[in-house]
Amino acid sequence: MKHWMSLLTKQRKIEFAAFAVILVFLFLLPSFSFTTANAMRIAFNIALYAVFAQVWNLMCGYAGLLSLGQQLFIGVSGYTTAVLCTSLGLPFALAMLCCGVVSACMALVLSVLLLRMRGMYFAIATWVISEMVKILFSGWRLVNFAGGMLVRVAPYPTLGQQFLIALALATVAFILIYALLHSKLGLGLTAMRDDLDAAEGLGVNIFKSKTMCFTFCGFITGLGGSVAYLNRLSVFPNGAFSLDWTIAVVFSVVIGGIGTTVGPIVGAVIYVMLFNFISRYAGYSNVILGVIAIIVIVLAPKGIIGTLQNKAGYELFSSRRTSLEP
Repeated sequence: MKHWMSLLTKQRKIEFAAFAVILVFLFLLPSFSFTTANAMRIAFNIALYAVFAQVWNLMCGYAGLLSLGQQLFIGVSGYTTAVLCTSLGLPFALAMLCCGVVSACMALVLSVLLLRMRGMYFAIATWVISEMVKILFSGWRLVNFAGGMLVRVAPYPTLGQQFLIALALATVAFILIYALLHSKLGLGLTAMRDDLDAAEGLGVNIFKSKTMCFTFCGFITGLGGSVAYLNRLSVFPNGAFSLDWTIAVVFSVVIGGIGTTVGPIVGAVIYVMLFNFISRYAGYSNVILGVIAIIVIVLAPKGIIGTLQNKAGYELFSSRRTSLEP
């Protein structure tokens, strides 16, 4: 308790007060008369990608785990939601929780193999496993082969209610990740990112820390994947396990600011707004996003938020414990 009280310095109290005001406004957004269906759809996507971006930022920006296979957890969660809700008739809340547990268990099992690897070997391995699972689902009778499945939830939530679910998940993810970064595990992850061998020499249990981080990220991604396919109404192997999920997440984090707490959220806003505009250029959207990402990397290597924080000399929701203690 004393540690958490020490976190609430004057600057942090102001930050959390502003954070609370923004959250209240966002949670009231569906009730405003001026909120259109299109605006609600955009808001939902921003909240959803903010969840995925925060998780990937924790893995890569803080723990140094460059994953290209987050679509694995999203796809499996989409199918799990379809099976539990459509085939078994379970309520969505229970199905969503099951998706998180299934994804966490998958991450825990895969960590035995994957977390022995480093750098690009780990990145490529995560992508290859995702592709293997996509092929498996394409030939699996239980999930209707490549024909996909419908996601039927009763009662089916409105778009506004779906947004509130995604926003609540994004908020919980932010709070949990912020708390994790100020824990002993968070300090170990940051040390691993800066110098893996030095962190191990200082007593950080590398494999245990990576496993806990990877499992936690799998759980949150699984919850987000369930919410994503609640909105999409149907799930197919090619879309569920598409690399486009990870491309969107990486773009959001790189643009917003990797290794910052607020950057992934800002990046998610920018990504959704940009994609909403360039989606009319079918087949070229990823190329356009790639060009924009390269420009930002050249002009602002630490992303928009990271660059602004460096110039201002102040970090929003700092992940450094020493700067928060009196």
